[in-house]
Amino acid sequence: MASKQTPASAVALGGVMAALAMVIMGLGTLIPVATYVCPVLCVLMLQLVLKSCGTRMAWAWYGAVAFLSMFLCQDTEAAVLFAFLGYYPILKPRLDARKGKWLWKGLLFNGMVLLAYWVLLRLLGVERLASEFSEMGFVMGFVLLILGNVTFVLLDRLLGMGFRKRRK
Repeated sequence: MASKQTPASAVALGGVMAALAMVIMGLGTLIPVATYVCPVLCVLMLQLVLKSCGTRMAWAWYGAVAFLSMFLCQDTEAAVLFAFLGYYPILKPRLDARKGKWLWKGLLFNGMVLLAYWVLLRLLGVERLASEFSEMGFVMGFVLLILGNVTFVLLDRLLGMGFRKRRK
């Protein structure tokens, strides 16, 4: 029996997925590497919401999770990273359709990461980050950005593979 998805079921699915995303974002304080893993897991959840419920519900889901993360999550860095990059699955089809798609994707990712860390350091004044970056130095900061770009490319590939029907 094939069931047609109603607007109420899309809202219910979005609400449950948003609650799960908030739990995942809350785990960012338990494990140090979770600062980067939790936003990526939430981006994958957004891909599921996008494919299941459509673009409008995906934007609403992203807005709700980003807003709640900023106020409820202890890990400010993870919340800001999700707020600045979490919408990527929604924009990915448009970027894939453009010429020079990797240039646009790279500009988007690097620009948003630099803006996110500027906000964290200058506007929010996260002292822990300022001391970490001063200890690391410029070279390690650059290496961290390169590793972020590698992770972004892998995430892009994973989002491109996601939810396709398998061929028999």
